[in-house]
Amino acid sequence: MAFAIIVSLYVTIGLLAAAGSVLLSQRLVPTRFESLLFGLFLVAIAGFYLSFTAYFGAAAAWPLEARAVALFALLGVVGIRLPTVLAAGYLLHGGWDFLHELNAHAGVNVFGSAQGTPIPLAYGAFCATYDLCMAAYFMTRRPQWRAAWVAARA
Repeated sequence: MAFAIIVSLYVTIGLLAAAGSVLLSQRLVPTRFESLLFGLFLVAIAGFYLSFTAYFGAAAAWPLEARAVALFALLGVVGIRLPTVLAAGYLLHGGWDFLHELNAHAGVNVFGSAQGTPIPLAYGAFCATYDLCMAAYFMTRRPQWRAAWVAARA
């Protein structure tokens, strides 16, 4: 019961964080640079797994986590100009978060012989919620982002 309550709270926080991100980015960041912000943010949030690997001393997780961070960094950088790639990157990152949650707290071995890093309880639920909401937002913003890039070239 306690686990369900904790996960529910983190999902709610993920929803609120996504709403705040959307609101603040639309008010404070020019449309042309919004995809840049969220592309670089994907690089940063993927890097959290390297900090967890170091913090929890999960030396065997370094190879897997480093490859994942490199992939998300690539998707974030390419996604700056291709909103569909950015949305896919966030969706994949949300799935990665969910897999870590299952691996760390549900006792499911999702990484096979590779070792994933431990994560704080319900962190995966928070991130998966945030990432899903942001991917949906990016898909709705595609026309505005494209128009802003075209206008900048003119």
